[in-house]
Amino acid sequence: VVPVDTTVRVLVTAADVLHAFAVPSFGIKVDAVPGRSNETWFHARRTGMYYGQCSELCGKDHAFMPIAVRVVERDQYDAWLEAASGGDLAGATALLAQAQ
Repeated sequence: VVPVDTTVRVLVTAADVLHAFAVPSFGIKVDAVPGRSNETWFHARRTGMYYGQCSELCGKDHAFMPIAVRVVERDQYDAWLEAASGGDLAGATALLAQAQ
């Protein structure tokens, strides 16, 4: 979950084998390498749900590594962050349902 009209820095690493974090709608693809940190960024200009996938053949569960980024208005993000940071996962999920 990220706020709209904000530059988001993405830091990636891997615990086991090479992976790749890719979200085509944002034009990003960055390798996740065990023992190293790698970074990229994106700036989402519209709200909505954006999908990606691990794009490095990484093993038998490669097809089960989807990526989903929900971009919401700043006030919705602030409310979601407060609920999630306070441990209210049910409340955070409910806030996201309202953000459709």
